[in-house]
Amino acid sequence: MKFTTKQAEITQLSTDCLVVGVHEGKRLSAVAETLDGAAGGFIHAILKDGDIKGKPGDTLLLRQVPGLACQRLLLVGCGNDHEIEPNVYGKILTAAGAAMNAAGIKRAVNTLATLPVKGRDLAWKVTELVRNAEHQAYRFNRFKKDPQECALHEQAVYCADKSDVTAAKDAVAVGQAIGAGQSLARDLGNLPGNICTPSYLADEAKRIEKHYDAVKVKVLDKKDITELKMGSFLSVARGSHEEPRLITLQYNGGNKGDQPQVLVGKGVTFDSGGISLKPGPAMDEMKYDMCGAASVLGTIVAIAEMKLPINVVGVIPATENLPGGSATKPGDVVVSMSGQSIEILNTDAEGRLILCDALTYAARFKPARIIDIATLTGACVIALGKHASGLLGNDEALVDDLLEAGKLSGDRAWNLPLWTEYDEQLKSNFADIPNISGGRDAGTITAACFLSRFTKDYHWAHLDIAGTAWLDGAEKGATGRPVPLLVQYLRSRC
Repeated sequence: MKFTTKQAEITQLSTDCLVVGVHEGKRLSAVAETLDGAAGGFIHAILKDGDIKGKPGDTLLLRQVPGLACQRLLLVGCGNDHEIEPNVYGKILTAAGAAMNAAGIKRAVNTLATLPVKGRDLAWKVTELVRNAEHQAYRFNRFKKDPQECALHEQAVYCADKSDVTAAKDAVAVGQAIGAGQSLARDLGNLPGNICTPSYLADEAKRIEKHYDAVKVKVLDKKDITELKMGSFLSVARGSHEEPRLITLQYNGGNKGDQPQVLVGKGVTFDSGGISLKPGPAMDEMKYDMCGAASVLGTIVAIAEMKLPINVVGVIPATENLPGGSATKPGDVVVSMSGQSIEILNTDAEGRLILCDALTYAARFKPARIIDIATLTGACVIALGKHASGLLGNDEALVDDLLEAGKLSGDRAWNLPLWTEYDEQLKSNFADIPNISGGRDAGTITAACFLSRFTKDYHWAHLDIAGTAWLDGAEKGATGRPVPLLVQYLRSRC
């Protein structure tokens, strides 16, 4: 979608559609008040008659409003508060976009960034407006004979004052960068497993490298991984004909020698469960088990677009998890890169097996902090649903920073405990550690406890995105989360 900024006399703006906010209690936003004055009270009469209640997400499209130059005027309900809550602002933006697309509107001037949002400035409002619009414009058409396109393809962000224009233009660029990263993550997640293989992810990283001078990529094959003694990672790959890849992306936007932020993304491009085979229903959704990897690639693209002054390393262990004659079996014992032995009690708990070796490998970059991102446990979906990612870590400051980044970006996470009592559930008679605990209790936490055994030497946090990486049902598809959270976190480090 094309975005511009617009600063002009609002009543004289000639556009396909002008988007303005109205409130409950028959109250107009500041922009709507100005328009209503030129329209001789026409908008207020609409509210008085009850044609729109003004609740968050209500919309009403008007044509040929007297005294205004716009062809259509879209009224969007903003609720009863004088200052809108940030999450409600997102709902307002989504409703506006849906109404314009349903009406087939191609171009619009959007004034919703002039609304007062609690605790948020103009830059945040514009960034969120653009990111939201990019998210709504996304379509996955790669395999469709008759692709569906978003009707709306151009928006101008309205600025009330000339002094706002520069900040708004900068925020538009940020929103577009986040949108580009999120769209890439969605594309990769939505691709089927027969196309998005470990080697495909490696090729995608190389395409990113060609596009951005600040990004350098290194891809290790099975032989290299074997030489690194990543026995845990390799145990997951054994049942597949597709060879694993260990992909590293280094974004060098900061000063040479500055410690990097390291992102480790789970890249299981299809997860059948291995010998511990998953049930058949909804198994197609296991193509999304590489959404952690996709979010790392999307985040690298977003920060490269912004030219963020920071050093970031992305590490992606990529493999399939399939049954086969050479596949790892329940009861097998493997040795990780760290030297710790692991008893594999369930081959469907494979994400932690590839992540533990990647986390050990990541230490060579002398990281300031390490964050892993993984569709790790169904237990996280039960605990938090589709609204928040699970967050655990060994550093309280890092966890707090990620929670704050989630609040600011609207891509929220929720902190779960990582207490020693949970760690004591991981006991094996035959190895240093089992890959699952003895029961179903606290599955998300015990999975993080497993990873914590490999992260004792640095500041680390874990994001379990099993509930947030994709949607099912009528809206089935990858969400691109937690790219907005990760980008916000990295921006806050600069």
